[in-house]
Amino acid sequence: MPSTILVINGPNLNNLGKRDASMYGTKTLDDIQSDISTKASSLGVDVKFFQSNHEGSIVDFIQESSAAADGVIINAGALTQVGYSILDALLDAGLPFVEVHLSNIHAREKFRQESVFAEKAVGQMAGFGPSGYIYALDHLVTVINS
Repeated sequence: MPSTILVINGPNLNNLGKRDASMYGTKTLDDIQSDISTKASSLGVDVKFFQSNHEGSIVDFIQESSAAADGVIINAGALTQVGYSILDALLDAGLPFVEVHLSNIHAREKFRQESVFAEKAVGQMAGFGPSGYIYALDHLVTVINS
């Protein structure tokens, strides 16, 4: 049975393609998910996508879906700095997770440079644009299979 990876996107990521292209690129979330699905297929893993602008909905998804999953890729968006309930849900799930950011959060405003997830993540991809999701998937599959 193939591994299943949850791919979670937080607030405003549903507006990709309409947001500042110099910061977030021109791909839509659907475009990115299509790229992830293609890569997942080549790696022999399944992916399950979820996006919400609401922190509690993300927590609910993790709680409801983690038992049937092997790992998580998360771009928490603006919840990166404050999403402690999401972090708790991820830790309770006991799954390895990789944090993704389209922009380089470490080169942005001071408040964006902090992440509640970084200390517990098995990796962080920041500043690679949509390719960061592909790099995260590669890394996460390696972690799961090791």
